[in-house]
Amino acid sequence: MQILVLYYSKSGNTQRLAEHVARGVEKAGLSAVLKRTDEVTKEDFLSAAGVIAGSPVYFGVMAWELKKVFDEFVSVRRKMENKVGAAFASGGHPTGGKETTIFSILQCMLIYGMVIVGDPMSASGHYGVAALGAPDSETATDAEKLGGRVAELCRKLG
Repeated sequence: MQILVLYYSKSGNTQRLAEHVARGVEKAGLSAVLKRTDEVTKEDFLSAAGVIAGSPVYFGVMAWELKKVFDEFVSVRRKMENKVGAAFASGGHPTGGKETTIFSILQCMLIYGMVIVGDPMSASGHYGVAALGAPDSETATDAEKLGGRVAELCRKLG
């Protein structure tokens, strides 16, 4: 069973966060497929039990490069129903829209019919993981916990 960890990153901060999420998936015993938005395929979506997607904050929403994936893959939307979805974000300011960026990703996943989850109570217990700049050690740990939670739920639903 595999989980797609999909991200767009310009500065490298979201990529580092994605790597921590993928590590959490692997620690939980499932396979993580780490893909940038410019290399993901519809087959990656279809073969994944879950998708954890991340983006830097762009005007309070996900980057166009990630939104483009959801728009272009709409033909597989019905086949994504009941797969687990989660989100993460990075931003450059403490109040700079990380939660609204996460919401914009989760909205797409809801339209895809996915079962969305936030990070576990052992992390922040909120909408997903967010980093201020590069992930610090606490954020990295929370990202691993999010990956682990999605892996556990995929195993239960699978």
